[in-house]
Amino acid sequence: MAAAEGVSLPTPTEEMNGAGTLMDFLDEPFPDVGTYEDFHTIDWLREKSRDTDRHRKITSKSKESIWELIKSLLDAWSGWVVMLLIGLLSGSLAGVIDLAVDWMTDLKEGVCLSAFWYSHEQCCWTSNQTTFADRDKCPQWQKWAELMTGHAEGAGAYLLNYFLYILWALLFSFLAVSLVRVFAPYACGSGIPEIKTILSGFIIRGYLGKWTLLIKTVTLVLAVSSGLSLGKEGPLVHVACCCGNLFCSLFSKYSKNEGKRREVLSAAAAAGVSVAFGAPIGGVLFSLEEVSYYFPLKTLWRSFFAALVAAFTLRSINPFGNSRLVLFYVEYHTPWYMAELVPFILLGVFGGLWGTLFIRANIAWCRRRKTTQLGKYPVLEVIIVTGITALLAYPNPYTRRSTSELISELFNDCGALESSQLCDYYNNPNMSRPVDDIPDRPAGPGVYNAMWQLTLALIFKIVITIFTFGMKIPSGLFIPSMAVGAIAGRIVGIAVEQMAYHHHDWIIFKNWCRPGADCVTPGLYAMVGAAACLGGVTRMTVSLVVIMFELTGGLEYIVPLMAAAVTSKWVADAFGKEGIYESHIQLNGYPYLDVRDEFTHRTLATDVMRPRRNDPPLAVLTQDSTTVEDVETLIKDTDYNGFPVVVSRESERLIGFVQRRDLTLAIKNARQKQDGVVSSSVVYFTEDAPQLPASNPQPLKLRRVLNLSPFTVTDHTPMETVVDIFRKLGLRQCLVTRSGRLLGIITKKDVLRHMAQMMNQDPESIMFN
Repeated sequence: MAAAEGVSLPTPTEEMNGAGTLMDFLDEPFPDVGTYEDFHTIDWLREKSRDTDRHRKITSKSKESIWELIKSLLDAWSGWVVMLLIGLLSGSLAGVIDLAVDWMTDLKEGVCLSAFWYSHEQCCWTSNQTTFADRDKCPQWQKWAELMTGHAEGAGAYLLNYFLYILWALLFSFLAVSLVRVFAPYACGSGIPEIKTILSGFIIRGYLGKWTLLIKTVTLVLAVSSGLSLGKEGPLVHVACCCGNLFCSLFSKYSKNEGKRREVLSAAAAAGVSVAFGAPIGGVLFSLEEVSYYFPLKTLWRSFFAALVAAFTLRSINPFGNSRLVLFYVEYHTPWYMAELVPFILLGVFGGLWGTLFIRANIAWCRRRKTTQLGKYPVLEVIIVTGITALLAYPNPYTRRSTSELISELFNDCGALESSQLCDYYNNPNMSRPVDDIPDRPAGPGVYNAMWQLTLALIFKIVITIFTFGMKIPSGLFIPSMAVGAIAGRIVGIAVEQMAYHHHDWIIFKNWCRPGADCVTPGLYAMVGAAACLGGVTRMTVSLVVIMFELTGGLEYIVPLMAAAVTSKWVADAFGKEGIYESHIQLNGYPYLDVRDEFTHRTLATDVMRPRRNDPPLAVLTQDSTTVEDVETLIKDTDYNGFPVVVSRESERLIGFVQRRDLTLAIKNARQKQDGVVSSSVVYFTEDAPQLPASNPQPLKLRRVLNLSPFTVTDHTPMETVVDIFRKLGLRQCLVTRSGRLLGIITKKDVLRHMAQMMNQDPESIMFN
């Protein structure tokens, strides 16, 4: 394939003598040949071939002069430069988003008088009047009621704070949904289902554009700050991929080759997770396991580098103020015991069940939104859900705060210096142990009170997240899923801890839990529960465990995390194979061939190919007897992406395949640049011009846009093999022949429709080409 035109390579003789004196105008490259239209699938084989050809040309030229050698070295290094730029920009944006979210979340409750741009925590850090016991209270930080009325306590102050909390939440969410609606409709949602589809070779123009990047960054801050049950982690992957797409446009190696561009986007997705969780290795594994379609070894190294640079940039900004990359850093002082695997596995079962419930309920709600009047009022929907969320969240201290802070508190181990309600245990006055090794103690009233509040918070989070995910604002799912699991895990952890304290003579506790020992760490159960629920919703396994231990620094707790992740996947898979992202891909009808799906039906290529029995014959071009007018009429009357070229309509022997877009551009260009091309000119795809009478107008040679090696299968090829070929080679279409005669064509859309039919689904749900 020729590098510039993206079409089949001519033979050397053809290049030299064209057709005698006849000009093959395509010898001069012209723009847009080999490009794709919006909502179409790329041809991976063609892209790979074009890149190989470009590389060969650069290598041969590099021997000619020093300047060409320098150019070839710059070309080789451009990939690493793009990774560096992606890492720097996505790390910086993530740092800014983290700082802005902290400040705006606290703005709903009050303001810092000494410097209004400080969050609550930063305000009290700078204060000299803060005591350790009341480290959340300082005179510089005032709640709105205190600022307006001078009263900090009492029913009036509480109601005023309550009202302003709801007002701020409504303002933030209204701004977010309005900006998305007016400036960048693609900035809504998580972005991961669409990125998976784009990485599989689909084109959605504007989805990774500059406007989307800008609006998604701004509205993500607003949406998270509004207190809705959503996270910023999924959208950060979309933001990082927008950065990747932005930098691709600077280098022709990536901007002109859709296959190479997708390698960069795979690495950008890794950088996105790296900054979302402070987990660079988890990011690389997430890209490999969850989002990427084509992931060569070279992309693995580049993803690693991009994730490293992004994490380093975020660490330099230090948004959490703890000199660590991670928000949920924990230090547990006790090991886990074999008997604890039972509650860990039960948490895995809970995670799998919650994942199944969430996916089914959320997809049912999103389908209802698509098919009813509800979808016509996205702003109103966001306002109503925000209003209900804020109204129900404020009275409960565990739902009032940001979800990240809630998870952080649930993961924490109760040290001697903790002031949280969850750490309200009865202390033994005779205790003379080191501070970090506090024995199990009976729970005080604060713990029982917290258990009730957490149970209510759990029910609230489970229900509200179903209605929140999928609204027309940026919304991630990682943090809400982890919150559900962390709440359930902490409740189980406290229950096990109290059982071990009160019944240490039971046979299950006897071997490892002596009286006065620190046996059970409730925070660890919260961590395991969070992993289980996230695994149940997304069906991640390896990357999930790595993200969790990078996120918390809990390296020695890999086995409990693995047990919970695997159990939750098994349980969730028993009810349905698709995770939330695959389900949303199906709901939106994106043409995504999942590598993990198995096709086991015994059908043949002849059952799927078009034309079917009663269809009109296949639209084809002949190699040397079609006129320009015939071609233009065919393009006008049909909407196919390309046409097979045959020797003649009688023999139907296959010569090659030509893309509709290339054909249109070639004829348009020829009419402008080549004299004598009229509607009655013969179009020919052979090397030599056909023998025509002298009175005929000049013929038009289009051999250079013809793909001489289209992928073909015979009519008796099993569909299992055809599906495999489409998946592994990333084909757009495949021609069906018998003894060299053309019978029909199978497109990616036909394959997806057939698979849907075999699973008793509506084949028309595959909306796009």
